[in-house]
Amino acid sequence: MPKHKSRKSILKRVRISKTGMVRHRTAGHKHLRSGKGGKRLRQMRSDPFMSNPEAKRLEKILFRRLRGRAQDRATLRRSPTPAERRAAVEAKAAAKAGSKGGAKTAVKAAPKAKAGAKVAAKKD
Repeated sequence: MPKHKSRKSILKRVRISKTGMVRHRTAGHKHLRSGKGGKRLRQMRSDPFMSNPEAKRLEKILFRRLRGRAQDRATLRRSPTPAERRAAVEAKAAAKAGSKGGAKTAVKAAPKAKAGAKVAAKKD
């Protein structure tokens, strides 16, 4: 299947933080400010992060998981540090080495058990 292309126009207008929140600037904030009231300009300045429904809509456009403000950081998968990654590799290698001896005997015993079951089934 072909790869999905993310919308480059959206990526130019927003910034995605490391935690997956979307920073953006409110529309109409940059030019023709003299015609806008002070309250309106303050409200445009107020919140740089995108709301949950908007972030969810962007997920579909960008083909990427994003995190809204209501989600906690625990929902994100955090990349392990090099020390954690090394420890995980060593633990996996130790588990693999420990299970090798037990796995071979289990594999060798399994065909004998099947053969015995076939003989017992033929006698009945």
